[in-house]
Amino acid sequence: MILKKDNSCPLNYTMNIIGTKWKPLILFHLLEGALRSGILQKKIPGISNKMFTQTVRELEKDGLITRKVFPVVPPRVEYKLSDRGNSLEEILRSLDTWGSTDCQN
Repeated sequence: MILKKDNSCPLNYTMNIIGTKWKPLILFHLLEGALRSGILQKKIPGISNKMFTQTVRELEKDGLITRKVFPVVPPRVEYKLSDRGNSLEEILRSLDTWGSTDCQN
């Protein structure tokens, strides 16, 4: 078992990075490719502006997504998965498949 700086197990480390209510949803929708901020937020019903902003900032800080600001008026911001974020594709798709199966029952 590989221990991280805080002496936790790898699963604990992973859950600290992607284990909130909104992070997996944002990451999953970015599997489609880069999305403008407003479009991404609309794909996630129930997320407030404040929580969206906080969550994408955390994902960016953790190196899972990148943020590109276009110098236009009004401002245009686009998010996409980083290489590190793309490495979660199999996990995210598996969670989606599992949820789809469970929802049909």
